[in-house]
Amino acid sequence: MTRAGSAPNPYDALPPVPSFRLQSNDVAEGETLPVPQRSGIMGAGGEDTSPHLAWDGFPEGTKSFAVTCFDPDAPTGSGFWHWAVFDIPASVTELKTGAGDPDGSNLPEGACMLKGDGGVRQYVGAAPPPGHGPHRYIFAVHALDAESLELGEDATPAALGFTMFGRTLARATLTAIYENKG
Repeated sequence: MTRAGSAPNPYDALPPVPSFRLQSNDVAEGETLPVPQRSGIMGAGGEDTSPHLAWDGFPEGTKSFAVTCFDPDAPTGSGFWHWAVFDIPASVTELKTGAGDPDGSNLPEGACMLKGDGGVRQYVGAAPPPGHGPHRYIFAVHALDAESLELGEDATPAALGFTMFGRTLARATLTAIYENKG
């Protein structure tokens, strides 16, 4: 049985690509997710506020970005997508805190936010089951070779991942942790 925190990193199963720098004013690599990035919708006492993310050092030829947040430790057999945004113009290298709000008003023009596994079109914060152990929240910025992935807003995050396969020039990740000790 796979224990929480020990599920494979989903990006390890993909062809390797270069990395670049990803940083945040709100979350830190290997650290506990702050309250604003935890879920209120799913009852974890948080605010469902997407974190600030900024990136640089991506390859020349990058034509757009996608940003995702995935929990591989969710007890679903398929993980849990907390956030997925694509068609972010290559000129944009930062998303402000709260960019994943329900109306998407803080996203850059042209960007498209998908419904995640929480069933809503917004960032949904961490809410692992009580006592399930630590969960990893992998924030990823994907540098892509296309200005548009030509997906509709009704696509799923898994379909986004499938469409990015072979189009990803580089990927940067930042992994934060949260455990609901109940």
